[in-house]
Amino acid sequence: MPQFSVIIPLYNKEKFIEKTLLSVLQQSFRDFEIVLVNDGSTDGSEAIVLKQTDSRIRYYSKSNEGVSSARNFGIEKAIGTHIAFLDADDYWYPDFLATFQQTVLQFPEQLVFAAAKEIQTAEKTFPAGYSFQKNERPQLLDYFESSKKESILWTSCAVFHKSVFERVGVFDRTIQIGEDTDLWIRIGLTFPVVFHPKVLARYNYDKESVSRAVSYIMPDSSFLKYDKAEKDNAGLHQFLDLNRFTVAIKYKLLGNKAAFKKYVEEIDSKNLNLKKRILLQLPVFLLLRLIRLKQFLANNGFGDTIFR
Repeated sequence: MPQFSVIIPLYNKEKFIEKTLLSVLQQSFRDFEIVLVNDGSTDGSEAIVLKQTDSRIRYYSKSNEGVSSARNFGIEKAIGTHIAFLDADDYWYPDFLATFQQTVLQFPEQLVFAAAKEIQTAEKTFPAGYSFQKNERPQLLDYFESSKKESILWTSCAVFHKSVFERVGVFDRTIQIGEDTDLWIRIGLTFPVVFHPKVLARYNYDKESVSRAVSYIMPDSSFLKYDKAEKDNAGLHQFLDLNRFTVAIKYKLLGNKAAFKKYVEEIDSKNLNLKKRILLQLPVFLLLRLIRLKQFLANNGFGDTIFR
């Protein structure tokens, strides 16, 4: 039984998958399997994967049902003690698994582990910014208190004991947008996170994702399912209000005044800083200018979060 099962969901990533796959095969820690789930790719991704002959690769091909379905399929097939996900266009540094293995040994009672990431844009590569003071060594953190700016859990830079999914469940296939955030909430309500300050993975920032992100809105059900839990958890309440802020801004940009008003009314203003409260009051034309400025700054390494 391998220490790690690395689950890679694959859908039309022929430009990236070889580099991503090699970043796993070249890990200094060798006790792992790769569960690669081709979710109905229609480009040349499969041919690139099938050129690899490493026996640790377990390749599956299925009809397209979305990334949540592919990841859940991988979890079901995984035989490792710990599970790590890697999106098909992201990248691990060679000491990714070795560092997590050492951290698992250092915190034997813990089940959820994460590390810092960096963002690669067309202009430069830079480390992600977090809302807490990082230590030089791994630290035990509350997910909600530590994810007010950048989530400390990111799909391609975290490791989970397999029992975590038996306890909190897997990715919700009914959620099309924010399915990872939904899982992080369930994990955060149950487990602390061991966060390693070292940058171990790289996120490939798609400059087109900013414009597309305006129409990517978390559904009401994502908030309603935690209605009771947030009443008893101040950290979760603030975390969800930050996400409500994001949704409200997007609805404003889309011209949906009723939805914008609904979400603003649900936000506890004490959970937003002054800048966010001002942003809610700005006219659309000023918001669009600020977003274009933010996109330019993000491409040059001065912040990477557009809607948080």
